[in-house]
Amino acid sequence: MVVRRKNEKMKRIKLTVAYDGTNYHGWQIQPNAITVEGELNKAISELTGEHIEVIGASRTDAGVHALGNVAVFDTESRIPGEKFSYALNQRLPEDIIIQSSEEVALDFHPRYQECRKTYEYTILNRKFPLPEYRNTAHFDYGNLDVKAMQDACKAFIGEHDFAGFCSAGAQVKTTVRTIYSLEVECIELGKAKHDGENSEDLYAGTDKQKENDRLIRIRVNGNGFLYNMVRIIAGTLLEVGKENIPSEKMGEIIASTDRAKAGPTAPARGLKLVEIRYV
Repeated sequence: MVVRRKNEKMKRIKLTVAYDGTNYHGWQIQPNAITVEGELNKAISELTGEHIEVIGASRTDAGVHALGNVAVFDTESRIPGEKFSYALNQRLPEDIIIQSSEEVALDFHPRYQECRKTYEYTILNRKFPLPEYRNTAHFDYGNLDVKAMQDACKAFIGEHDFAGFCSAGAQVKTTVRTIYSLEVECIELGKAKHDGENSEDLYAGTDKQKENDRLIRIRVNGNGFLYNMVRIIAGTLLEVGKENIPSEKMGEIIASTDRAKAGPTAPARGLKLVEIRYV
């Protein structure tokens, strides 16, 4: 519970925000563009009658999604902190939903507090694309070696200089980051969609076609990520899966801090910010 002095009118509200980033030019305010931050500012300002500018924890790019991005704003509104989620969800577009709201200390800053962030990158791996995943997964029809991708993950764990996994133009004091976990999970679509049925009968075609009817999810947890770092990790692991990069070379690639040695930046649509947990 946050305690404020009796004469204090100002309070800080923390929002946990989920959104489908398909129709937005990223999180951050941009001239003549629709952004998640802009929609939040508009809805909160209309609700409170104040000029509100939120501070976001993660400035996701265009097309990137979120289950749990975090934002804060200051207000003198008498609306209880936990009620803002209900009021704002009546005003926001249907592809932006507040998952929770609460009052926090006035010095709480979503970008500068110590935290752990979890991202997921989803790959649709089958012969043909599926319309339902067109905005939320990167499509790849190749016969990806998931075991090699999983083996390559081990080299990322721990504290490293990830300069080779950062796009040009990033303005940061240091490129050293800590990754606590990195996992590659394979989900067979037949089993996921037809639980209890005989998956052998679900799809016609060769054994190779049946094998490549799956979602591959890359899940990473760390204390922070550089510009496009998760997408570059995903693109590099894809190259490992295609046997273009040997999994045993991953440690050398990270240590080199050479962007040219890592894989390409995977498309934005497959990326999702799952959670920001403050510690």
